[in-house]
Amino acid sequence: MERKRNKKREGGAASMSLAVADRATVKVVIADDNRDLCQVLSRFLEKQEGIEVQGVVHSGEDVLEKLFGEGELPEILILDLIMPRLDGIAVLEKMALLGESRPRVIVLSALGQESIVRRALELGADYYMVKPFNLDVLLRRIRELVEKRPADGRKALATTNLEARVTEIMHELGIPAHIRGYLYLREAIVLSVSQVEYLGAVTKELYPTIARRYGTLPGRVERAIRHAIEVAFSRGNAEVLQRFFGHTVSAEKGKPTNSEFIALLADHIRMQYAS
Repeated sequence: MERKRNKKREGGAASMSLAVADRATVKVVIADDNRDLCQVLSRFLEKQEGIEVQGVVHSGEDVLEKLFGEGELPEILILDLIMPRLDGIAVLEKMALLGESRPRVIVLSALGQESIVRRALELGADYYMVKPFNLDVLLRRIRELVEKRPADGRKALATTNLEARVTEIMHELGIPAHIRGYLYLREAIVLSVSQVEYLGAVTKELYPTIARRYGTLPGRVERAIRHAIEVAFSRGNAEVLQRFFGHTVSAEKGKPTNSEFIALLADHIRMQYAS
């Protein structure tokens, strides 16, 4: 009886090893001239199951050498737009020569202007993420591209354009990208545009959702967003603030609450998408 159990256990272990062995490894190339960022990305991705960092390069020319050389093509290319000798847009233009064998591209860039985002997507980028970004969100995008290889390109495009538009507005409002509340506020607005029910449950659902994604506490999310709003109103562009909040903010009322701020921008963006 014990021998049968051992055989069954061994058989189960063997089939499990076979399943792991059969699972395809996703090969990723990172292209960014920021060497510190490349190191952080490389270490993070190498720890993830089923992902192998095939190479790290720091210029557009090196990207093309990697893609058009003799070696195996990566499945995912993480591409910065601002690089020496050849920028990311030029790399995307050249990649058209690879045809169907071209890797899927996730653009990581400090540039959030709508025209640049649109150009990158037109040239075949699958996702566009604006720095600073969350590593777990990047991992999720990689998994989505590999697992779904989305036939629903329009949905991916819409999501990417939404993120870029929110980022553009936050830059207009003068919220600095280095403060923690910038990330949380951007996430809050994107979620509220996509799922309007979050606006009715900011404390109970929205903050906890963001907290889980960033590995923090809901109270810290709330305070960081409050700080970002205060920075916008104390140092931001007065004309831009008037354009977005002029009809709701007065000397008597002061700054909008977190919920008001998120709701106003979410509604503004939703109306743009509907028109």
